[in-house]
Amino acid sequence: MRDLPFSGRARLGAWLLLAATTAPAIACGPGGQQSTICLFRDTINKPESRSQRRALMAQGLSKFCDQMKSHNAPLRLAPDAPVIGRYYPTDCKQREVEGGDLFVEFSGYGYAWTNLSKKMTFTMAGAVEYNQDFLIAKDECDLYAYFRTRRVASSDFRIHRIEAQLAAFVNALSPMGENFGRQLVAGKLTEGFTVIHDHKGSDDFGLGIVELGRRPAHPIAIHGSDRIAVESNRTEIHQNQRDFIGPIEISESGRALFLTAQVEGAPAVDLMIYGKDAAEQALRLYFEYPQSGPIPAPPVHTEVVAAGAPFSRAVPLPRGWYYVVLDNTATAGPTNPPGGFMDDRAATVSYGVQIGDAP
Repeated sequence: MRDLPFSGRARLGAWLLLAATTAPAIACGPGGQQSTICLFRDTINKPESRSQRRALMAQGLSKFCDQMKSHNAPLRLAPDAPVIGRYYPTDCKQREVEGGDLFVEFSGYGYAWTNLSKKMTFTMAGAVEYNQDFLIAKDECDLYAYFRTRRVASSDFRIHRIEAQLAAFVNALSPMGENFGRQLVAGKLTEGFTVIHDHKGSDDFGLGIVELGRRPAHPIAIHGSDRIAVESNRTEIHQNQRDFIGPIEISESGRALFLTAQVEGAPAVDLMIYGKDAAEQALRLYFEYPQSGPIPAPPVHTEVVAAGAPFSRAVPLPRGWYYVVLDNTATAGPTNPPGGFMDDRAATVSYGVQIGDAP
């Protein structure tokens, strides 16, 4: 399956990482202190309290589309495989349907890398009805919001650009790529997702239903009780490719991005921080053109992350929105990947991103 565009085990559900979907209405207090709702969690968790739980979720769900559009979706070949691309929602509409379910229509664009296509960019749209609910865990009073798929009303996957010329020729003769993508989107949307809002204010995401009290596995541990975890993942960046992690909001002054990373498979990668406007301009160029060209703006911050040595850095930033760009090209950043056309040295990068008080 690794030679097919978008293997059927890719994780397309992750764009629904809703960092604050339910937090405004039902989150626990800072430092693990229990709020009133946490004190009554046993009653709240009872099956007969479902209507009350849905009422509590209503305030947060009004921001569902806002949160959806402010997060990307890492794409994978398998649940424990590295990220091979991302999906960025750009449009979203939501409404409550009969019975109280949440109906969401969305569209967006993204990129991925496969052996056959090299870089492939695509657009994707869909419409899904979710049966939403939440439960509160016992140990730390963490909140688990569950979005079970009631039905997939529609899904549409379309290839936009393909880097490999042979793959582009094959795709011109056959709709195989689009058909495969449509099947993938419909299959992954049926799995639903879980959003975990913990007592420290951080959020986590799991495709499918994550058992109450458990957490999805992450490739790199990120620490700091006074920090908010943004993302912890492992991404595979092939030669002449890059990965755009974001957008990430710094909502207060005196804050910093805390970055950890470890590189395998290539000598080094460039880690660059860009403001949202510059990063999204570069992302659209990455989407529109098969080959990776220069980034049309200087970064806010640049680091070279060398293989074999753990990397850790705190980068103070003013209020605003940012992207972290991991780059394995010769057209941006100080590194120049070795090898030629037939020598693809993919960099596998385990990374963590947190927000905390600037040192």
